[in-house]
Amino acid sequence: MNKRLGTSLLVIAVIALCSVAASAQKDKHSSKAKVVDSGTFGVYMGGRRVASETFTIRQTPESSVTTSQFKSADGHAAQESVLTLGPVGELRRYEWKELNPGKGQTVLEPQDEFLIERVKGSDNKSSEQPYLMPHTTMVLDDYFFSHRQILAWRYLAAGCKPKAGESGCPMAKAQFGIIVPRQRVSSMVSVEYMGREKTNVRGVERELNRINMSSDMGGDWALWFDDKHMLVRILIAGDNTEVLRD
Repeated sequence: MNKRLGTSLLVIAVIALCSVAASAQKDKHSSKAKVVDSGTFGVYMGGRRVASETFTIRQTPESSVTTSQFKSADGHAAQESVLTLGPVGELRRYEWKELNPGKGQTVLEPQDEFLIERVKGSDNKSSEQPYLMPHTTMVLDDYFFSHRQILAWRYLAAGCKPKAGESGCPMAKAQFGIIVPRQRVSSMVSVEYMGREKTNVRGVERELNRINMSSDMGGDWALWFDDKHMLVRILIAGDNTEVLRD
């Protein structure tokens, strides 16, 4: 597979990540948020839909805000989250709430040069978990697939540096520090652009851009993106789980 990424696709990824200074300067007097992406991911196990994540990613010159709601198909589990990033992708605040069956809450935010997680359980007992990690650490929480899309955008924006006279650029594997707030752990994720390939999406063969993500905690994930760098499909190896954009 060709592992060179076109410059035009890189530009789209950078814009989505809110790292284009010229755009922010142009809109600095406007407080209206721009919707970068929104939709629903369906989660399938053995071909049966078991859950959904509905999300919206909004951008202003000062921040990017991703709101997500996760619900199981049987209604027994429901939770929501709000991820707020600064203009260069630094963590401003992450909030998670369990709506069903419990009422747990989590807030992750910077404290001095590190990060701290404040947790309140359904029994109202509170605790704190510090992380000796920089503010640019990415949140990759359980069940929120929109977080994977944002990580992919960061990888594309940071890793592709076109050379003069070339139409694309090679993408090398990169590692990113992450925090999984629901598990109260930190880890590293490897991300690699695999090139374009044909894959089956809801019975239709499509040619998409593939990115692999792997970690000791989450195993191996294959993600496919369209030419606007919107996440279309995820396949979780060894877990019989597929995620599809509605």
